[in-house]
Amino acid sequence: EDIIKTVSKFIREDQVPHLLFYGPPGTGKTSTILACARQLYTPAQFSTSVLELNASDDRGIGIVRGKILTFASTRTIFKSGFKLIILDEADAMTLDAQNALRRIIEKYTENIRFCIICNYLSKIIPALQSRCTRFRFGPLSPEQILPRLNYVIDEERVKISEDGKKALLTLANGDMRKVLNVLQSTWLAYKDVTEDNVYNCVGHPLKTDIENIIKWLLNDDFKSVYLNIKELKTVKGLALSDILTEIHTYVHRIEFPYDILMSLLDKMAQIQVRLAAGSSENIQLTALISAFYFARD
Repeated sequence: EDIIKTVSKFIREDQVPHLLFYGPPGTGKTSTILACARQLYTPAQFSTSVLELNASDDRGIGIVRGKILTFASTRTIFKSGFKLIILDEADAMTLDAQNALRRIIEKYTENIRFCIICNYLSKIIPALQSRCTRFRFGPLSPEQILPRLNYVIDEERVKISEDGKKALLTLANGDMRKVLNVLQSTWLAYKDVTEDNVYNCVGHPLKTDIENIIKWLLNDDFKSVYLNIKELKTVKGLALSDILTEIHTYVHRIEFPYDILMSLLDKMAQIQVRLAAGSSENIQLTALISAFYFARD
């Protein structure tokens, strides 16, 4: 809301600076700048006044010195004001290309505005950051996602339960695109969007499965825990890294003494690192069980 308010004011007062939008995917960065562009230009002016380059287009130093420079250095006839260059997914640009942009941004400010969009701010060189007004698009809150989700559900007449909606919001982590994609996949697969169907569709462990795993880890003997989890992984097609992420969230709710909790989380972190490095899931599963055995002792 704040970003839209600020950018709208820039447009109203004709004081648009160079913009830098960053934040996780699916939070509306590209949609925002395209909406601004539609507000700034009529459909007839759009093709001549807006240059949009995505990561899928070549944006090496040659394009910066050629296409972008040509577009920036030519003025619009019969219309005062500025043209707009949108560099989407700019964190994929090489350092040379980013350095070549610095001078262009300064030199042609009176007839061009840049909007740089990226997921990771650290991949954009500080010199470009300081030339732009930065806006961080955080993950969307459920209150922001729900109205749009409900609108899509009503328009498409999708059969969905309340716990199905909650599951979609939990899985998406504030990514609007992901909410709609998972909704569509689940609906096509099951024709009924419930919590279990959503989790099954994306291959995510169910809450009941995680509760069972925690119960086994805290109560059963080593061999039966190993065989039970192994069977569950095979039947449901689960990855150990997903199970580990869910266990991590769940462990915080159990009232362990702090020193035991710290030791457990440390061991789980090491297991996650080893999994990410590509080690055997079976060996890491035994490491997980032994970490809980240590906590039990």
